[in-house]
This record gives sequence, C-alpha cells and structure tokens, in this order.
Amino acid sequence: MLRVVVPIVILVVFVYGLVDLIRTDARQTRGISKTAWVVVQIVLPVVGAILWFIIGRPRATDTAPIAYSHPVAPDDDPDFLRNLEVRRRNQAEADRLKKLKAELDAKESKRDAGLAEATGPEGAGDAHEPGDAREPGDAGTQGTDEVK
Repeated sequence: MLRVVVPIVILVVFVYGLVDLIRTDARQTRGISKTAWVVVQIVLPVVGAILWFIIGRPRATDTAPIAYSHPVAPDDDPDFLRNLEVRRRNQAEADRLKKLKAELDAKESKRDAGLAEATGPEGAGDAHEPGDAREPGDAGTQGTDEVK
C-alpha cells in the first residue's frame, strides 16, 4: 500500500506545483525567474515544488489589484455614484430652500395685505400713530421752536 501512495503523492505535488507555476504571472514570481523555476521543478520534482511553494510563489498580500485601463460603466464607477449621491442631496436641499422661500413670501404678502386693509383707503404710507394730532399745514416737524 505504501508503495502506491508515496509515488501518487509525489506525482500530485509535482503536477500541482508545476501547474501553479505555469499559471502564475512572470512578474509576480519571487526569487528567480519563471523559466528558472520551471527548470528547478523538472530537475528536482518534489524539492522544486516545495521550494516553489515556500520561496517563489507570490503571497496573497503581494498581489496588487489590477488597474483596468478600459472605461468603466457609470453604474460601476464608485466616484460617479458618490458624485450622483452628492448631486441628489444638493438638489433636494435646493428644492427645500425654494419651498421655504415660497412659504415665507406667501406669509409676507399675506401680512402686507392685512396691514393694507387695517390702515384703510389712505394707504400704508399715510398711517398715523394714535394720538398724533397734526394740523393740515403741519409737515410733521415736531419739537421745533418755530412759531406759526
């Protein structure tokens, strides 16, 4: 049984190491070049595969994210989505401010109309204070020492 298991394990380790080496990008191999790693694995099948896994194989932390040079669709672009959200919030705030301004203008015009009705037909500019008894010739110069 042991005579069958050991060669199968050696073959599996050799094939797995060789396939992993071949599928790895040449720029990511560590230690020696990718071609040298292939030669090491063929000359020393088990030792070469073990060395590949320990020394030559790129680590998961070594791999940098691949930057795609092709244009990204707008719904996949995080900057576009972030900008879209900011624009949506700004538009909602602008709409809210317009609504509040319209409400304020309506209240002011209603208040102005109420003041115009209270003062009577003379208009708002001719309204006098209660107790203000002016003569027809009086120009509103109170507190002067002129004699009439």
